[in-house]
Amino acid sequence: MESSILFVLVLALLFLGVPIAIALGLSSVIVIAFFSTDSMSSVALQLFTASQNYTLLAIPFFILASAFLSTGGVAQRIIRFAIASVGHMRGGLAMASVLACMLFAALSGSSPATVVAIGTIAIAAMRQTGYSKEFAAGIIANAGTLGILIPPSIVMVVYAAATDVSVGRMFLAGVIPGLLAGVMLMVGIYINARIRGLKPQPFPGFGEIVSAGKDAAAGLFLIVVILGGIYGGAFTPTEAAAVAAVYAFLVALFIYRDMGPLKGRKWVREEDGHAARNGFLGLVYAFTLYVTILIFGFFLVPDSTLQTRQMLAIVVSLVALVAYLAWREGTGAPKALVASLPLWARGIKDIVLGFPAACFHRDTRKVLVDSGKTTIMLMFIIVNALLFAHVLTSERIPQTITDWMLGAGFNWFTFLIAVNLLLLLGGQFMEPSGLLLIVAPVVFPIAIQLGVDPIHLGIIMIVNMEIGMITPPIGLNLFVTSGITGMNLVRVVKAALPFTGILMIFLVIVTYVPWISTFLPTILMGPELVTR
Repeated sequence: MESSILFVLVLALLFLGVPIAIALGLSSVIVIAFFSTDSMSSVALQLFTASQNYTLLAIPFFILASAFLSTGGVAQRIIRFAIASVGHMRGGLAMASVLACMLFAALSGSSPATVVAIGTIAIAAMRQTGYSKEFAAGIIANAGTLGILIPPSIVMVVYAAATDVSVGRMFLAGVIPGLLAGVMLMVGIYINARIRGLKPQPFPGFGEIVSAGKDAAAGLFLIVVILGGIYGGAFTPTEAAAVAAVYAFLVALFIYRDMGPLKGRKWVREEDGHAARNGFLGLVYAFTLYVTILIFGFFLVPDSTLQTRQMLAIVVSLVALVAYLAWREGTGAPKALVASLPLWARGIKDIVLGFPAACFHRDTRKVLVDSGKTTIMLMFIIVNALLFAHVLTSERIPQTITDWMLGAGFNWFTFLIAVNLLLLLGGQFMEPSGLLLIVAPVVFPIAIQLGVDPIHLGIIMIVNMEIGMITPPIGLNLFVTSGITGMNLVRVVKAALPFTGILMIFLVIVTYVPWISTFLPTILMGPELVTR
């Protein structure tokens, strides 16, 4: 009885146009007040407990990191690198747009942010080279969904908080599916390009690939910092989110200098000599190599101590520095290092003098305000959804549904079909995090009872959320794509439909080939231990 009233209240409020957070919270309070034996004090307790959730602390930091990277020139540099890498194939610019979305997804953790950051530049570039506006919009709308599948992902953090599974395992589980989804979209583009007879672009040469890679390296290095730091044991996923926010701030304002008080002041300028440039770049490469070895040395030699990895990193970095300067400068390597010192002094001076102004600059304030608005909106949904989950648990609704499904003869195969149908339908009307927080507490106990791996279930749910973001009437990516292209929603839906079919095939593969999701978490962290 209580379960029927709860779900009817939620659906009625949603159809009346009430915001999802209020619909979840108000329906839960009504059920507790009038139909449940639970005390009203549990409402305050659950709201307080939800706000103290350590895992959820990662969300505002990832949102802030995404905002800095989207505002800075990271997206433009990633697109250049993607075009240099795959732009020479048939349909290469479209494939490069998918690759750029994959790379930016690994930095932002947000689908709408990926669509805005990459789509704003990539759609215009595709239009200039002869692609139709519909084709370009369809690609970006679908490729942008990878923002919640490729780690780090905000939606993965939400699922982990709702089900008490490991955030680190979820991040690992998204790597192979994310790569597979991107490759499948690229294959679809290539086939389309062959059918339409599109000519490949000339190969830009390995020099352009290297140059574009170096230009984008500072932004892409965030992937190494986050994932390497988590799995290397340097910090937890929540701490990784905080590190990502600080790193994104430093990259946008002090390394790329695309915003803030240092905008336009380059580290290396035209008047700097050849030797000074090489000395400067040599030290940058050596330091980057040092940090990379320090992080990934844990995987190469799992039993090594931090001191051992530091010594290895120092030796390899010094050897690489000497080799690079010997190649570029010959016997003038020491002079190149000395000549680079004024460049470092000038750059560090700019940072020290500009840091106070950067913290209060209008660009920084805008990023903080925008990310704050997004965080408040999302956290308000999450807190109310966790209250809704508390009511489900206290009324034993998941257990009742589990007993019914087992009695009806459901097995893991048919259960996953039911989950997919439920999420595909719900995804058309609800925001991903809200839908996931409603459905996860219900289906999670059933999945465990039927032997479905909780990490595998999480990836299935996230892929469904992806498809929900490009299906009307409430597909968020459709609205964002419509906004950046000026196309009406109907045209965007028609443009996205062919590539949505590819994601539907991908959903079937992910659902019934579990090792795609579980291989990396199991081999690197062992099997998931379910504690509830």
